[in-house]
Amino acid sequence: MSWDEKAFLEKLEGAHQFPDHYTFKFIVKPEHQAKVEALLPQADVKLKPSSGKKYVSITLSQKMNSSQEVVEVYKQAHTIEGIIAL
Repeated sequence: MSWDEKAFLEKLEGAHQFPDHYTFKFIVKPEHQAKVEALLPQADVKLKPSSGKKYVSITLSQKMNSSQEVVEVYKQAHTIEGIIAL
């Protein structure tokens, strides 16, 4: 993974008091939408297709128990082909 996990954990802990609701935003091709939604099956989901319908923006919001739990979701997300995490 190309990001600094320790720095991200510190940033999360500075911005949130867990347990807390956390919002994840991803962009993928529509054929990968189900994989993204499967990352957090209990999450509130909002979808927004791109104007050309080649991509879909997926917002997942769910109560997370720790910053490490958030990081684990991002780790799983990065196994999905072509995913962009915002």
